[in-house]
This record gives sequence, structure tokens and C-alpha cells, in this order.
Amino acid sequence: MESIDHHLTCGGKNMTEAELHREIIRANHEREEKTLSKYATKSQDGIRLAPCREKLPDMENIRPAFFHDTDKIIHSRAYTRYIDKTQVFSLFENDHITHRVLHVQFVSKIARVIGRCLRLNEDLIEAVALGHDLGHTPYGHDGERYLNQLCIEAGIGYFCHNAQSVRFLHEIEGDGQGLNLTLQVLDGILTHNGEIINERLTPVASKGWDEFLAEYRSCFEVKDISKKIYPMTLEGCVVRVSDFIAYLGRDIEDAITVGLISRAELPAEIVEVLGATNDQIINTLALDVIRNSYGENYIAFSPEIYHALLKLKEFNKERIYDNPRIKTQDKKIQRMFRMLFTEYLEDIKHGERSSPVFSYYLEMMEGQHPRDYPVERLVVDFIAGMTDDFFNEQFRKKFVPQSFGFKLQ
Repeated sequence: MESIDHHLTCGGKNMTEAELHREIIRANHEREEKTLSKYATKSQDGIRLAPCREKLPDMENIRPAFFHDTDKIIHSRAYTRYIDKTQVFSLFENDHITHRVLHVQFVSKIARVIGRCLRLNEDLIEAVALGHDLGHTPYGHDGERYLNQLCIEAGIGYFCHNAQSVRFLHEIEGDGQGLNLTLQVLDGILTHNGEIINERLTPVASKGWDEFLAEYRSCFEVKDISKKIYPMTLEGCVVRVSDFIAYLGRDIEDAITVGLISRAELPAEIVEVLGATNDQIINTLALDVIRNSYGENYIAFSPEIYHALLKLKEFNKERIYDNPRIKTQDKKIQRMFRMLFTEYLEDIKHGERSSPVFSYYLEMMEGQHPRDYPVERLVVDFIAGMTDDFFNEQFRKKFVPQSFGFKLQ
């Protein structure tokens, strides 16, 4: 293999590879200094809890810190499982409704266009957007509620998908070592909370590792505390608002696709302000955010748009998310969660090494993770990481009689 100091030709000048890398890094820093807003988060300000774990220090890497974090996220096992996780609609044999993998791409795209217009760090935005829903369970928010109830009954606190996303990235991925992501990325993921619509979001810029880790732990220990924590960066604030910009209109389109509602049912007062289609809603909301946040150290909506947003969310909740027509299977699914939870818990307690909770999860952990938490939390981790199909298949294998085939072998 050639030495790293072999000569390369760049721009007509002979440069060693090390010199070329230094030039690229210098140009990256210069570009950010020239183009980003004074309120933006610079890549060189990325903070890792264990910088010594990086194969190459951030300051010597041609991939800026947040760009590198995106690479780590999209190559994680948890990211590959987005492909078959419910967004809103489960149990539909329709390839044209949104799954979690598509939702996070929508969030990333919307957040990046807003961030670009506000001259924020798009690398940080992309990392937070693509990682923000990794902790979602099979069967979406319904599954989240079922796991939360099991946590309460087991006396281990609560389940919160925001914190579970951080848990996968910070503690479970990398064979139990975590991925050593920057504070700013993990904070944006923990605080994304797209279920809450704020008229204005101002970053909590003074946050450090101690405060972040305290907030992270509290999400498992204090009921609904995730609703009271906020991002430390303006980029995190952009992803937070882009989350509901991405899902509110899209959920309407999916509801129409599966025959749950018709477009004519949308209230006229909402349509007049936000529009009647997903593209109109996204365009209206994104432009309003840009207009009301440009040059400011906050992300804000105008009062008119904000109130219309609240009404749209209320409409979606009543007519889509809580619609009894798509809740007919809920009791069955809830029992499935309880039965699998109980079964895996017994498997761990009795050392059943053939159990999937060992072969697909615990045996992969080379770090300290399995020994640091109660067994109930380890079971929750395993179930939370499942795709819908894997969850269903595990249930069938555990509780539905299996055929012997034509004859015994």
C-alpha cells in the first residue's frame, strides 16, 4: 500500500495526502464561517463524550463532525429497521402509505430547506432528522403506549421513544458501546418531540453533557418530562418543527388513501389558511417559519398559522389517530406486547440461551450495557427495536402451533 505521503495533483499543485486533507478541512471551516448565520452551530463546535474513541479526531477528519454522525446513524442496525416500522397506519396491505423510513426522509428534507434559508448547519439538521425516530416501536405510537404501560407495571419507570432513540445510539449500537455521537446531535434527537406544537422555540444554548445526560435519564424516570425539555441548538429547533410539518399533511393523504376520510371533510377554516393538500400545507408552514425566524435566534410561526396548526392537529387526532375504524385490533396487539414481554423476561431470568432475546440482542453486546440495567429494561429494548413483521413473526413462533410438515424428520 502506498504511503499516506504519496504525492497527489490538486489544482495544478503537488500535494501530499496529508496536505490535501488539511486544505479540505481548512476550506470546510472557512465555508462555514462565511456562509452560516451567527446563530448556527459550527461543525468544529461538535462535542463528543469520548473523543479518544474516534479513529480519527474530528479536527483531522475531512468529514465534519455532524456529517460524520449522519454516516454513523445511517449505517447503524437501528436505521435499517426503519424500513418496516409503522408511521400511523398498521395492518394495511397498501404500498403507498408512509412508513417510518419515509417519514424521517421527509423531516430531513423539510428541515434542510428551512435550515438552508436560515443559514443553519444542514449537516447537524440531517443527523438529527434521520436519527430522531429510531426508538419508535412496532405499531407506532400505539406500541409506545403499550410498552410504557409495561414499564410502569414492572416498576422500571417509563418508555419514551425520544429517549429510546438516544438509548440505541448512545448505549446499544456498536455492540453495546454506543456510536459516540456529538452532544448536539443526541440532544436534538432527545428533544425533537413533534407531538408538541410551539408558537416559538428558543434554543437552550448553555446545555452541556451533564445537563443533557440528566435530561436523558429523567425521560425514563419522570412521567412526561420529555414534553418539558428543549433543544440546545437552533438546528434542533428546526427539526422539531419540521417533524410535525412533515406528518400532519402526509397523514391526511395516507388517511385518504386507505379510505378513512375524504378531502372534503377538512374544515374550511383550516384549508383557507394552510391549504387542502400535503404539498400546500408543507409550503405554507415552511415559508411561514422562514419568514418569522429569519435573522433571529428562535424558530417561530405567525399567530394565524400557529392557531391553524393547532386546529389541524386536533382534526387529525379526532378523525385519524383516534378513529375507532382503525382501532379494532388494538386489544389483540396490546396482548401480543404483554405476552412477548412476559415470555422474554422469563427467558432471561432462566437463562434460555436459545431465546431470540439472547441470539438477536444480548449475545451481540460486548460492552457493559446488559449488566447495567434491570432485565425488564433489556426486554423493552429488544421489543422496541423490532420491526412490525419481526414482532408478528416472533409472536407466531412463540404462541402459535408450528406444523411438523409432511412427516417427522
